[in-house]
Amino acid sequence: MGTGTLHIDLEAVAANWRALDAKSARSCETAATVKANAYGLGVVPVATRLFSEGCRAFFVATADEGLELRRALGPEPRIYCYYGHMPGDTATIKRADLVPLICSVDQLTRHLETLPRQPFGIQLDTGMNRLGLKMWEWAAVGELALQAEPVLLMSHLASADDPDSPQSAAQLALFHEMTDGLPMPRSLAATGGILLGPEYHFDMVRPGIGLYGGMPFAGADPVVSLDLPVVACFDVAEGETVGYNATWQARAPSRIATIAGGYADGLIRALGAGMDVMAGPVPCPVVGRVSMDLLTVDISHLDRDPESLRVIDAHRRVDDLAAVAGTIGYEILTSLGSRYQRHYRA
Repeated sequence: MGTGTLHIDLEAVAANWRALDAKSARSCETAATVKANAYGLGVVPVATRLFSEGCRAFFVATADEGLELRRALGPEPRIYCYYGHMPGDTATIKRADLVPLICSVDQLTRHLETLPRQPFGIQLDTGMNRLGLKMWEWAAVGELALQAEPVLLMSHLASADDPDSPQSAAQLALFHEMTDGLPMPRSLAATGGILLGPEYHFDMVRPGIGLYGGMPFAGADPVVSLDLPVVACFDVAEGETVGYNATWQARAPSRIATIAGGYADGLIRALGAGMDVMAGPVPCPVVGRVSMDLLTVDISHLDRDPESLRVIDAHRRVDDLAAVAGTIGYEILTSLGSRYQRHYRA
């Protein structure tokens, strides 16, 4: 058997898409960001379910991700690639009918020279300083780009998960300055931007983490749960230690369960201190360090040895797990390993 069972609720993904779609006007298209294998949950089942729900625009990172998605969904949806038109991507973009989101002057040149009839979008840098044409670059090449009729103008908010950050308003103002009066569709908001309000929605929103039950969409339906089987249970005497470097020492005679899952499965090493797993409704503390394939858990207070323990559920979501490790739900979700058996609820 695998290291554990990852339960993925596709109906919850669809419900979250519907809920986020309802937050914008009917004239605003709601896409879906399914890059990184749909945040680790399986791009083919996730995107297929969203397509059946009515989603017709999808965002991936790479051209290869776009090709996989095109094979799964067929010719109808529009598939956008955040990496734009990278060297070596030309044949894949053409073959899969992808929309590269051009993010540099070099990419614009490459695209217009190699695929002049292929639809493309433009990324604009409004303050993230990561990808996209800066104001001076847009001023220099914007006329040339617009003559080729891009199908989307977009930017990305850097602090949308913090509604009190002034950065979002500054980016919104710059996006208006760079795009107002132009005839093509515009997009600025992912999940956090959708929640900031209609002034951020423009013609298209492109939720990602909110589809998968993560913050900042507090109203999201939970999407994942994770159960890990118990490999062995054993007793340790008072004063004995457990795990690498003897970081945990039993203060009394204790019973320990070793469960199948570790940092190779996305349960990162920083989770060791302060993490609980669940035996039904009963929390059980992880003791000792997280190792590559195993966790050790104090089950002294249980009335019998469990067959499995639950790491993630509706009440203890990926963001709760992330808080223990001092990270974000994105990292936990996208790290959930390939060794898990995946069970999908349609």
